[in-house]
Amino acid sequence: MKTSEQVLSDLQAAMPGVKISLLANPSPSAQHSLLVAAEDALRVAAYLRDQLGYDYCSNVTGVDWLDKETTEKMKTSRTVLKQVDGVEQSVEETVEETVKRIEPGYLEAVYHLFSMKHGPTDPHPPLVIRMRTGNRGDAVELPSLTPVWRSAEFQEREIFDLYGIVFRGHRDLRRLLMWDEFEDHPMRRDYMDPDDYEYEPTPHDEVLKRADQQRLQAVQGGAQ
Repeated sequence: MKTSEQVLSDLQAAMPGVKISLLANPSPSAQHSLLVAAEDALRVAAYLRDQLGYDYCSNVTGVDWLDKETTEKMKTSRTVLKQVDGVEQSVEETVEETVKRIEPGYLEAVYHLFSMKHGPTDPHPPLVIRMRTGNRGDAVELPSLTPVWRSAEFQEREIFDLYGIVFRGHRDLRRLLMWDEFEDHPMRRDYMDPDDYEYEPTPHDEVLKRADQQRLQAVQGGAQ
């Protein structure tokens, strides 16, 4: 049975220079995943399907990673003036400073792959691959993997709808759960419910409007 590490080695040997790395999972399941650069994702996906037998994509999901603040203690040397035996001298001293940094957030698309071709005797275990956007704002495009796994079509639409990842090459990329006029993406971790409690417009709105008009006409007619 090939591990994720062995699959990674196969890919690196078959496609020198491909940008792909192992993301270790420290949980008891130890289901590691492969992080693939967006520009290499389609050819990596095709190789996984055609050469390694991963012919079925069972699930695709999105993940939202917010900006993260990190702190790091750094030691620096500086020259200061001090009185030494009554004489002012330049002295080197080491000070420790705490430096804060902001790591930009990003969005992820996560694909779970299986082999239907080999079935239960498949020497390859289930495989998870990931792609990341440049950020959460103006760089949220990733290539669609539907040319390789057609089963990803609806699930990429769901991720587009709820997370805002734009899948280049998807043949029908439009909202799946929310209506076209809806703004924002409800599964993002900083999503805020609207104050006006907007609702999804439906054909029933027109029916109710006509019913109200008929009731009003009936009341007016009865009053005459």
